[in-house]
Amino acid sequence: MNITPRQILDLLVQRGVVDQKKAQVIEYESIKSNIPIAQYLFKNTKIDKREILGSLASLLKVPFVDIATSPIDPQALGFVSEFLARKYTIIPVRFDSQSQTLTIVTADPFDISVSDFLERKTGKKIVLALGYVDDIKKTLDLAYSQSLTPEIKEALKEVQATQIIKTQPRTGAVIKDAPISKIVNTILEFAVKSRASDVHIEPEVTKTRVRYRIDGILQDKLILPQGIHEAIVSRIKILSQLKIDEKRIPQDGRFYFKIGDEEDDLRISTLPTVNGEKVVMRLLKKTGGLPALIDLGLRGAPLKNLEDAILKPYGIVLVTGPTGSGKTTTLYSILSLLNKPSVNILTLEDPVEYQIPGINQVQINPQAGLTFTTGLRAFLRQDPNIILVGEIRDKETTQLTIQAALTGHLVFSTLHTSDASTAIPRLIDLGGEPFLIASVLNASLAQRIVRKVCVYCKTTYIPPDEVQKKIKQVLGNLLPKPYLQDTPIQLTKGLGCDDCNHTGYLGRIAIFEVLKITHSINSMILKQANSKEIEQQAKNEGLITLFQDGYLKVLDGITTIEEILRVSEV
Repeated sequence: MNITPRQILDLLVQRGVVDQKKAQVIEYESIKSNIPIAQYLFKNTKIDKREILGSLASLLKVPFVDIATSPIDPQALGFVSEFLARKYTIIPVRFDSQSQTLTIVTADPFDISVSDFLERKTGKKIVLALGYVDDIKKTLDLAYSQSLTPEIKEALKEVQATQIIKTQPRTGAVIKDAPISKIVNTILEFAVKSRASDVHIEPEVTKTRVRYRIDGILQDKLILPQGIHEAIVSRIKILSQLKIDEKRIPQDGRFYFKIGDEEDDLRISTLPTVNGEKVVMRLLKKTGGLPALIDLGLRGAPLKNLEDAILKPYGIVLVTGPTGSGKTTTLYSILSLLNKPSVNILTLEDPVEYQIPGINQVQINPQAGLTFTTGLRAFLRQDPNIILVGEIRDKETTQLTIQAALTGHLVFSTLHTSDASTAIPRLIDLGGEPFLIASVLNASLAQRIVRKVCVYCKTTYIPPDEVQKKIKQVLGNLLPKPYLQDTPIQLTKGLGCDDCNHTGYLGRIAIFEVLKITHSINSMILKQANSKEIEQQAKNEGLITLFQDGYLKVLDGITTIEEILRVSEV
């Protein structure tokens, strides 16, 4: 089926990918060059290939699979040999065991001869989906070079032979076999190499899905047959020293994993679901050390204000933000900066995420009676200089934290609030006396984590006028001098490449808001002013808000406006 330039360009205009004027220029140039419109768009424009292929598939009325970001199904790969896959430049991506349908990605979804041949060869119903030929070739190298596929097939044979899903006593024997162990190792090796922070192993009705959180975003990477799910979970449980036969309640554990010179501490959490046990593994690097404050994203006035606060001999420093915003990493970076032989540092955490030499770290154990409250009481008899309390959760912990600061200790802790100024009313709500908070609070810090623009495929562009106006409005007098006149603002984005897995982002950095406790802020705490009033006064005294810090990093080409909008509030 032939697609005219006008058809695909009209659809791209309709989807807002290009404007009408640009489409007319492309149509004229493609006709003049006498090459197919899709090929012209790939080679001569910067339009995302996913938009081009998605529009093409829509017009052709065939499925479209973005093979660069789709998970690899080893079971599907097992039906087509590497020789045939390379011969026809195809890649099997999905197998539905219920309908016995095999989905295969190809650059030519109308090649009936290939479809008929594969149906006879595999004995399965074949569905051809449109994909980008270069991505298919790259995925062929990735998929068939991994040793995962034969190991899964071997593990499946073991499952069928021993019926480990139904015969519980045999499970322990099977999970020690090489195939299951190698599958788990391969999952973890890929996690380390792809810089994943978490691995999710999720059971579904007909398959097991493996997802990786890379740069804060979950991505599908692998599909496993449901038949080996229980064996994989059991293998992970043995490594984590968890109870294999306990499947009714959640369990937590940990183990170490080393690949090359890099060692990771893995925190394991299991959760019973209707389809089986879900496993989440959090990877914490033991090698490489903790980042410096400037590497986290702190700079300028916020960095100076935080350094002033942590160098005081006593008081409280609060770090706020939602779960997963990097609070623990920031606190550990601060503690490593303050860690000296002459200083006694005690931490009370739930759980201990990083182990730092020279620091006495304690994990709470409510079942044994060791809570934040009882631990804090014990800490005060341990002659500490600096105390870290993992989180302030209740009235008693709040009052003990304030008492520790009043008696000459430097205390760090976290709160779940949206910004730095809201931490003060929250402390009062948790039972802290305003006059005591005013006397001990050194600083309140809020943070979020954003993805960084990929350095390998970054490009600059001039945003629309309304975006430029919004940036100038948010930054006000913080706007860099070159943009104070009518100089157009230039922003940066990633086009997508192999290094960033075609996301346009590579790595992460934090945006910060550091509230310095001045005399005027102290007076407002005593009057129990609300968070908006405190924030406004702090702005008058030079506070750079989360949103402003984010926009400054956007102007510096570190991240994008989309990322700032994703993680922070206007």
